[in-house]
Amino acid sequence: MSDLADILERFRRGGELLAMSTTGAAGSELDFKPAPDKWSVRQIVCHLADSEAVGVMRIRQIAAEDNPTLQAFNGELWADHLDYQRRKISQALETFRKLRTENHELLKALPEDAFLRTGNHTESGRLTLLDLVKGNAEHVEEHVQQIQRTRAAYKEHRAKQAAQAPGHS
Repeated sequence: MSDLADILERFRRGGELLAMSTTGAAGSELDFKPAPDKWSVRQIVCHLADSEAVGVMRIRQIAAEDNPTLQAFNGELWADHLDYQRRKISQALETFRKLRTENHELLKALPEDAFLRTGNHTESGRLTLLDLVKGNAEHVEEHVQQIQRTRAAYKEHRAKQAAQAPGHS
């Protein structure tokens, strides 16, 4: 498990990456969707906060129980029914950062062999704790890239609007 330290560091950095990717985003930029079937920055951050809350349970289940069942959840339904479009991004960011920090503190204190413990995810099948931690690190990194693409699309959209405004030649 020579890459355990690297994976734990990537996991830890998730909060910083998320905060940096949203710095300066406000107003209509938070709610801009690059396409009808895409999420806004606000929705992505809320999704990550809720995913980290799920991670709290999954990490502890694998660390403490013998081959627990890890229940999948439907992110689209959560976004729709948990009112992501109206939630405060500042609270979602704080929730994510606090839970990620607590998860990291727990993980770094575990013995190395704990990362070989397994759980059975209802969609992904058998996962080790190491698989779960790596997947959670990658999940944030992927969504940070999505936030960056969404913010770039918003800037393009605003530039096109400005170019089409009356009096602009």
